[in-house]
Amino acid sequence: MNYYNQKKILVVVSGSVAAYKSAVLVRELIKFGAHVRVAMTNSAQEFITAKTLAVLSQNDVLTNLFAQQDATVLHIEWAQWADQIFVVPATANLIGKIANGIADDAATATIMASHADKIIAPAMNDVMLNNPAVQRNIQVLEQDGWLVISPEIGFLAEGYEAKGRLPEPIEILSQTAVRLRAREAKLLNKKVIITAGGTKESIDPVRYITNRSSGKMGFALAQAAVESGAKVTLISTQKAPQIYGVDVVYVNSAAEMYQQVQSSFVTADIFISAAAVSDYRPANEASQKIKKEGSEGLNLSLVQNVDILSEIGHSKSSNQFVVGFAAETNNLMAYAQKKLKTKQADMLIANDVSRSDVGFNSDDNAVTILVPDQKPETTMLLPKIEIARLIMNRIGQTFA
Repeated sequence: MNYYNQKKILVVVSGSVAAYKSAVLVRELIKFGAHVRVAMTNSAQEFITAKTLAVLSQNDVLTNLFAQQDATVLHIEWAQWADQIFVVPATANLIGKIANGIADDAATATIMASHADKIIAPAMNDVMLNNPAVQRNIQVLEQDGWLVISPEIGFLAEGYEAKGRLPEPIEILSQTAVRLRAREAKLLNKKVIITAGGTKESIDPVRYITNRSSGKMGFALAQAAVESGAKVTLISTQKAPQIYGVDVVYVNSAAEMYQQVQSSFVTADIFISAAAVSDYRPANEASQKIKKEGSEGLNLSLVQNVDILSEIGHSKSSNQFVVGFAAETNNLMAYAQKKLKTKQADMLIANDVSRSDVGFNSDDNAVTILVPDQKPETTMLLPKIEIARLIMNRIGQTFA
């Protein structure tokens, strides 16, 4: 998660039983290359020691507003140092203080003095969480520009399941990265449909025809799209990683994928056809497993599948934008230029899958972005998420 690399992050810990998760949060941030400092309220130190967080963050922990005996105003220096402030976990008490401008300890004084991006993750008993005063204070923080990470439904310290559980630190970091990137994005609230993975065309109940697509490029595009502020639906044949803000619909065959795309595209702004859709399917699917008979071979009669990109490209309205992919092993640019024109796409991403360093299962890619009447743009070899961000940026420039 290179979003946090070299960022200066202050983690503020308050007195919740979930304070132990702050140690994991600090460790994850360090792993991602961030520079981390920690401030703790007095009650937080009842649940986890300052020594633990000092060792993990590799910095002293701020616990006392008046600890410094020299001319340094420590909380001001820390407030100006931070790029981001994470209040994790946040108790009802600390939420109330921040919402009402109370700065009576090291943690709250540092928060009040900072212009950093601020993220807060409430964690408490469900009855406390639903108290009108707490809900009112959370709304005030949202209005003040705080990014609020909602608590989850889970097993609480009181011994029952309800909403109030602190999300896992990696989920907090993932959600934060997506939502902060989306704040000034070019595709804010645009509806984007993305397909991913290779379709499976059944021969019989046991066997099917498919291809080598892993879905990784489609998954990366889904993440880049939500980072761009879009509302994303991912239609996939492969199990997708959990990506904040992405709705996933699973399909198997080209026919199923087309049905989902067709129904979703009616109200969509952008369609990205990143899936490797099978060109052919068996003419007839056997109802029972086909048995081997002697030494004779097996002849399969194949028929063409619907061309999803072409169908959507030819049916789009003037305010819809369609992006296709061309995964080729030879004559890449010739095939890609032809596909861009015949499929009526607004943009086409060409990649040479014969290369060992950018194949279907690779985490990296190098592509050429084609747009009608514009010079092709070829990228260097980059992680697929970075390629996806470049593509979404070009879509934002072109579609806007």
